[in-house]
Amino acid sequence: MSTQAPEHKVPLKALKRQEPRRARSRAAKRWAKLPIHLLIALLLVVVLYPLLWLVLGSFKTQQEFLNDPVWSLPGSFNFDNYTEAWTTGNLAVFVANSLMATLPSLALIIVFGVAAGFALEVMVWKGRNGVLLIFLTGIMVPGQMILLPLFSAYFNTGLTGTLWPLIITYTATGLPLTVFMMATYFRAVPREVFEASTLDGASIIRSFISIGFPMVRNAVFTVALVQFFFIWNDLLIALTFANNSDLSTIQVGLLNFTGQFGAVQYGPLFAAICLNVFGTLAIYLFLNQRIMKGLAAGSVKG
Repeated sequence: MSTQAPEHKVPLKALKRQEPRRARSRAAKRWAKLPIHLLIALLLVVVLYPLLWLVLGSFKTQQEFLNDPVWSLPGSFNFDNYTEAWTTGNLAVFVANSLMATLPSLALIIVFGVAAGFALEVMVWKGRNGVLLIFLTGIMVPGQMILLPLFSAYFNTGLTGTLWPLIITYTATGLPLTVFMMATYFRAVPREVFEASTLDGASIIRSFISIGFPMVRNAVFTVALVQFFFIWNDLLIALTFANNSDLSTIQVGLLNFTGQFGAVQYGPLFAAICLNVFGTLAIYLFLNQRIMKGLAAGSVKG
């Protein structure tokens, strides 16, 4: 004799009554998400439209800029403007100057900033809180206040006419924020790791190089990229100290991107801006995952 309980069957009429309710529930969820989708679409338009307008403008001729409507398409898609921007517009010289000013500054900022963050957060010594407070004070000092004294100092020491004023100024202005951020990231590293390395006989320098630096590697990438964009996109400092056209960085070069008789050549200018914008955008997209990991590295203690 079977003892199995009979299966409970849902009546067909009940299923039919539930179907409209489920459909209405799905429709209500879709309508609830509609404002979010519209907001995302609006943000995409706000972000992508200027880039599209910039790319289309880089293919237009001077006559099309002056005579045709702003929203008109270029007559032809050729790379004459890009060639003229790179050669006649001296964009290659501006990019080289920017690299020679950015890379040494970035290297000095990372080396000194990471080491200082390690010393202020991991090492125990008298007065470290006061030193960290001095670095925090440096973040609050407006850059415009130090330009005139620095210009006088560089002129008296004979450094004007070179890229050294840019390298020194970028390093000095980038260190306070870098030290503060790296101290925050090192604060998230468990102290037991460094205590264990000390018990194993590692020196403080060995602990920094072999343990501390690898554990905050993603954070270093994040800080380096932040400082890179700050230095690369700087106009005020470069315009103040690069008083020679042969030393102009890319931002100063774009500001003075003129053709014969001082007329602005819009096609080559748009092409030069495209190379600058999409070059830095490619760097960001390539390092995007490391940036996200670095931003999250200092958010959790453990």
